[in-house]
Amino acid sequence: MPRGARLDSPGTLHHVIVRGIETRAIVNDDDDRTFFISRMGQIAAKTGTTVYAWALMSNHAHILLKSGQPGLSTFMSRFLTGYSIYYNRRHGRHGHLFQNRYKSIVCQEDAYFLKLVSYIHLNPLRVGMVDSIETLGQFPWCGHEALMGKKRYDWQDADYVLRYFGKQTGAARQAYVDFMQRESYLGQQPNLVGGGLIRSAGGWSEVLSLRRRGDRQFSDERILGSGAFAQEVIDEANAAIIEKVPRSKCSAEVNALVERHCERRGITRHALESGGRSRACSEIRKELAPKLAFDLGLSYAETAPLLGISASAVCQIIRAAKGDRT
Repeated sequence: MPRGARLDSPGTLHHVIVRGIETRAIVNDDDDRTFFISRMGQIAAKTGTTVYAWALMSNHAHILLKSGQPGLSTFMSRFLTGYSIYYNRRHGRHGHLFQNRYKSIVCQEDAYFLKLVSYIHLNPLRVGMVDSIETLGQFPWCGHEALMGKKRYDWQDADYVLRYFGKQTGAARQAYVDFMQRESYLGQQPNLVGGGLIRSAGGWSEVLSLRRRGDRQFSDERILGSGAFAQEVIDEANAAIIEKVPRSKCSAEVNALVERHCERRGITRHALESGGRSRACSEIRKELAPKLAFDLGLSYAETAPLLGISASAVCQIIRAAKGDRT
């Protein structure tokens, strides 16, 4: 299945996970760690990216950030490319350092922000790099130290996080530490490292409850949030795609194929692209989605505006088509 397009617009909250290729180390020593953090902060400042939480491990890193005007892809490309060049030169190696596609999850802030801050900052404790919340406050390769006032980075907005816990810095820090202590007993919390229905609903038991009640919840693997939030993100992304990829820029082959199917069914292309709900529109979408993806190689995001539906709807049609083909 083709990979989903990145979901991003300025001000979007992301949980980003970068991993070493084949689970190999991305840092060998403190010099590497220092440069990694320096590079991250430098590019964050240049792109207007705000970092709220981060943790650098031996073979991967977690970052909770809000993208700036250039977008997440620009920030990550400049950050990881610069670090890879440094690392390869220093250690006399060649080739990719990171997995080709870092993981980015769009997150619903009001529901998940504090849970993600704690999840990311507790990584060193979970894997035994430190042995307590107290020693975590002295650990230099994690954003928790800045929240405790031991370090200050211009690119990490520690004050924003602490304001969730109170107006007075001292009391807010203590409330934050108490929160971290409670969260440390919860273990791995796999529901925080991806999107999808199970995670967004709050676990498999809640999914079963939704089904028993007959409730339908929209979900997307790239999004951590409620069904309404996921649909809002997808709709915003589709609107951006329509603006960026006008019909005139589609290939002649794609345009001709869409026009032929509209003529055959007796509807206008405008009716199809504007989300028409007639039976003819539905049939065209079922016919065209697999052709555009399988035969012409378009992504779901590129196919969606041509058919007047969301990328997730394209995905559902293609899944059904794959079932028919097997």
